[in-house]
Amino acid sequence: MDQNQLVKDCLKGKAAAQRELYDFFANPMLGVCYRYTKSMTDAEDVLQEGFIKVFKNLNQYKGEGELGAWIRRIMVNTAINYLKSQSRYQYDLSFADSGLHPVSDDDPQLKLNAKELADLIRQLPSGYQTIFNLHAVEGYSHVEIGKILGINEGTSRSQYARARALLISWIKKNSLDNKTEFYARP
Repeated sequence: MDQNQLVKDCLKGKAAAQRELYDFFANPMLGVCYRYTKSMTDAEDVLQEGFIKVFKNLNQYKGEGELGAWIRRIMVNTAINYLKSQSRYQYDLSFADSGLHPVSDDDPQLKLNAKELADLIRQLPSGYQTIFNLHAVEGYSHVEIGKILGINEGTSRSQYARARALLISWIKKNSLDNKTEFYARP
């Protein structure tokens, strides 16, 4: 598929091109949306809203860089805006320092496969999950995360460290409870 031609055809209003673009990117982008939400229904809502933004703003795509990366950024921003707008996520996105788990620099000697790790990340409170995904998965700096979420860089760093510490404790506890070792693919 020639993505530049596909974009041009979408901009001309060709329904078949729009469908092809959606079909090509919908599944991977649904995964992006699901990483930030707590249910598949919410992820599907974010995906739909995100693709509306993609098609509305497709004229802003300059053909520089990967089309999928441009769409991914829209999906991440849409997911964050969705979390901010939904009352059920508001408490988890408050980023208050009270009642937080202590920060630990322990590094577990256990290995997880990608699905097991993704399942653990999804169990984090929404605020931790959002910052962890933005930093560890999407590669945003703490300065960028602060700007996106309207928090200071230090808060982003501490929330990330706490999310990481919580994940480590869960991994260790799971390992001890099950007395099994997780294996990762190299």
